[in-house]
Amino acid sequence: MIPLPDGDLRHVLEHTAQVWASLKNARLFITGGTGFFGKWLLESFSYANRELSLGATAMVLSRDPRQFLKNMPHLAADGSIKFIQGDVCSFDPPGDSPTHIIHAATETTTRNGKLQPLEMLDTVVAGTHRVLELARQCRVRSLLFTSSGAVYGKQPPGLTHVPEDYTGAPDPLDPDAAYGNGKRYAEHLCAAYFAQHGIPVKLVRCFAFVGPHLPQDAHFAVGNFIRDALAGGPIVVNGDGTPFRSYLYAADLAIWLWTILAEGADSRAYNVGSSQAITIADLARKVGEKTGCSVHICQVPRENVPPLRYVPDVSRASSELNLRPLITLDEALDRTIEWSRRHPHKSGR
Repeated sequence: MIPLPDGDLRHVLEHTAQVWASLKNARLFITGGTGFFGKWLLESFSYANRELSLGATAMVLSRDPRQFLKNMPHLAADGSIKFIQGDVCSFDPPGDSPTHIIHAATETTTRNGKLQPLEMLDTVVAGTHRVLELARQCRVRSLLFTSSGAVYGKQPPGLTHVPEDYTGAPDPLDPDAAYGNGKRYAEHLCAAYFAQHGIPVKLVRCFAFVGPHLPQDAHFAVGNFIRDALAGGPIVVNGDGTPFRSYLYAADLAIWLWTILAEGADSRAYNVGSSQAITIADLARKVGEKTGCSVHICQVPRENVPPLRYVPDVSRASSELNLRPLITLDEALDRTIEWSRRHPHKSGR
């Protein structure tokens, strides 16, 4: 797997200058380091650590470090990154006590196309509990927990952008809502550990993203559209294309995550994403225009049915931490398509 573009890594470094001073000689412990978020965090950490001579180290929990390092040899060569084999629910504490923790692990696997709600809940809740215990024992300076916009449940039709103080929730009796309900309870654990033990935990509710390393064979529409386009098309929209989403480029995502780890308020949630809404159909058409591919929408929109929305209000991150999208959606798609051409998806359609 090829490294991230140097321009993207410079972009992250340029907009996180104030962050890295607080991480000089830091010892980071990262769960979920081999996923989409984790790859961006590790590559930007490696770049900043090298460019700024920070002397920091990162310990990365992984179920299969050997396979990950085989796919990412440029990270295997970085002596400041150490991989620890283990599961987030049962890992042994690392030998070096971390000063900072980024908990980005979650369970997203299915079996035969069906969600396993008990496995999902176990990983999200028990894994977060174990990470919080490590943070308590090591008295870390900061812990970043990556939650999700799924904690809000379905966004009401009249609410164009969901803010952090919206009190909606996923249906507790819907097994398919295990991810959102698990993240919601994990957030409550974080708040309890802050109240009882003073753990300096910051929470990020992440929405939708685009960029290199985004899976192209999962439930991420934009990744699947790019896969379809680079395979020659057509770009297939499995639904009616009416739902609204918004997309933050992954380099901006890395900026937001590093900034909130260093500067976010304790026991406070921040929506992370873009507020620029676009329908799934229009997103597919954008990818089609950039690649010369046709678009096939499988279903006809139903009349008198309001479109679903999954779009955050990000004014809290903007007003408190001066965070905002810096790379437009068009530029984000161009960069992702170009990177994907250089690193073709291998599993097919």
